[in-house]
Amino acid sequence: MAVLETLKKVAEKATGLARPSSDRLEQLVRSRKVNTFKFKDDGVIPNHPHWPFALYRGAVALPDNLDPAAIMENLFERNGWGGSWRDGIYDYVHYLLAFTRYLA
Repeated sequence: MAVLETLKKVAEKATGLARPSSDRLEQLVRSRKVNTFKFKDDGVIPNHPHWPFALYRGAVALPDNLDPAAIMENLFERNGWGGSWRDGIYDYVHYLLAFTRYLA
């Protein structure tokens, strides 16, 4: 599957198909109310005693005519995060900080 995603990414970047324009990307980001959750430390996943988990439901529109992975890649790139996430699954606990520009 990694080969297929790599080919898809290269084709999208070369042709622009299924990728949002810069103007369209701005329209896809929605203002949302934050939902926060605090979890007790279970000894496996460290939880911060003061900072909650922040969830923004539906923060990005994903229209059918655009590739959702391309939308997220463009948002990540706009925030200075390189292409390190497409078609990858970590086999260890990891953390993702919110899109600081869009969700702060």
